[in-house]
Parts: sequence; C-alpha cells; structure tokens
Amino acid sequence: MARRTRQEARKRRHLRVRKKVFGTPERPRLSVYRSLNHIYAQIIDDTVGHTLVFVSTLDPQLRGRLEKTGNKEAARAVGEEIARRAREKGITRVVFDRGGFLYHGRVAAVAEGARAGGLEF
Repeated sequence: MARRTRQEARKRRHLRVRKKVFGTPERPRLSVYRSLNHIYAQIIDDTVGHTLVFVSTLDPQLRGRLEKTGNKEAARAVGEEIARRAREKGITRVVFDRGGFLYHGRVAAVAEGARAGGLEF
C-alpha cells in the first residue's frame, strides 16, 4: 500500500473542491495558492478560462512594503490588493477556491483581506 505525499493529498482535495466550485462571468472564482515563501491569488472566469486579476507577494507594488512574503500579514495584503484590483474591473462577488489547502492561517488571511477590501463571498 503506497502512502500519499502531502502534495498528492492536496491535489486530490483540490480536485474534489473544483468539482463544486466553478467561476462564472457574474461570479468568478478567487483561487489561492500558497508556497513556502509566497502566496498567489487570481480571479478566474472558468467559462472561458481567463484570468481576470492576479496578485502575488512577488508583485513589485507589494514586495516593497512587505517585510516577509510568507506570513499572514503578507497574505492579508495580497487579499486586500486583489480586492482593490477586482473592484477596478467591476468585480464585487466571487466564489472562494482554497486550492486544496485548509481554510486556516495564510489562506484564511487572504480571504479576510479580500472581504475587508470589498469582495463578497
């Protein structure tokens, strides 16, 4: 019996979540990915497969004002920035895709930042 690695288990959870979460033009999907050092968020219209808005801790606007890029403060800043950019494009409502990660820590901080920035989900 082969054991699953953490990444394989996350990918299985992600596929399970993606069966239920689908972004439409009226309510696109806010997808979150976290690595050890960075966090990435994008808003996607799944009907055509286009990314509408993208923000990460690698973004020059955020990188200059963040001390560290892999903590909850950075994740909250990413959430607030993606909400600001989404509002500029007229997006106010999204569905949240946690990407197979637990809704805890940095992933929850992105969601809190996006809500604080004005996104509804």
